[in-house]
Amino acid sequence: MSSQDKIKKLKLIFMGTPEFSLPGLQKLINDDSFEIVGIFTQTDKPIGRKQILTPPPVKVLALKHKLQVFQPEKIKTEIENIKNLQPDLIVVIAYGKIIPQEILDIPVYGCINVHASLLPKYRGAACLNAPILNGDLETGITIMKMEAGLDTGPILRQSKMELTGTESLADVHDTLSNLGAAILPETLHDWVNKKIEPQIQDDSQASYIKTLSKEDGKINWGKSAIEIERMVRAYNPWPGTWTDINGEILKIITVEHEIVESKKMKIGKLSLEDGRLIIQCGQNALAILKLQLAGKKIMSAEEFINGHKSKINN
Repeated sequence: MSSQDKIKKLKLIFMGTPEFSLPGLQKLINDDSFEIVGIFTQTDKPIGRKQILTPPPVKVLALKHKLQVFQPEKIKTEIENIKNLQPDLIVVIAYGKIIPQEILDIPVYGCINVHASLLPKYRGAACLNAPILNGDLETGITIMKMEAGLDTGPILRQSKMELTGTESLADVHDTLSNLGAAILPETLHDWVNKKIEPQIQDDSQASYIKTLSKEDGKINWGKSAIEIERMVRAYNPWPGTWTDINGEILKIITVEHEIVESKKMKIGKLSLEDGRLIIQCGQNALAILKLQLAGKKIMSAEEFINGHKSKINN
């Protein structure tokens, strides 16, 4: 970046919550052309079986670097506080709350969002899952200027990730998180220095993805093996993929990518074939690699076969 681009330190407010936000925040912390005047993140939440009150990952990183952290229950209560911080920019990465127009209007150069899809495709919440679920050949990151609509603002920059059809949700999460971080500082400087012509989104090409619920992970074995294999990759660890086997909840954690040609077994039933744990789908079948009974640890297919023979071919 040229010295002309760094004449003035840009005052930033950062808004983010989960691990996906961390690489972008770390990039901004490491860049001495930015002054981070405030971190806004969600409140501490009870986590795990013991419901231990746990700070969000962004708060942990912010406190490590001695940054000022705010955790409002409702962001609209912070309008005056944000005005007093006098930000040049607000950067948002997976904050998890809707930013009202009164806040969008505060920063000199607006609010900039790092969104995990190639907008206008996949506006909304579950944009990491959707391209895996739909068998897309690519996904990516969009850096956009925020406006009142849901992910409708003009595009500043995009970066793509090719998909091979074997990626897990964790693969896509980590790659896009780092991809967004890599292009973020330069994009912010180019935007402030008027080197970017914002591209208006084509609303006719837009698609919206709803927030996922636990019920979305219930497997319909009447679907094809290809569809269910994508679902397993797209939905683990959350909301998970699960089924009911003889009245007991069974989570399917991972399956083989290669589809098993149908043996016309009963749909949704477990069976053994050449030492592999197979489950029949509406079209063809899947070989299960890892699974978990309710309240039990995750086990390999071999461990399940050895310990739960009564649930197979039954």
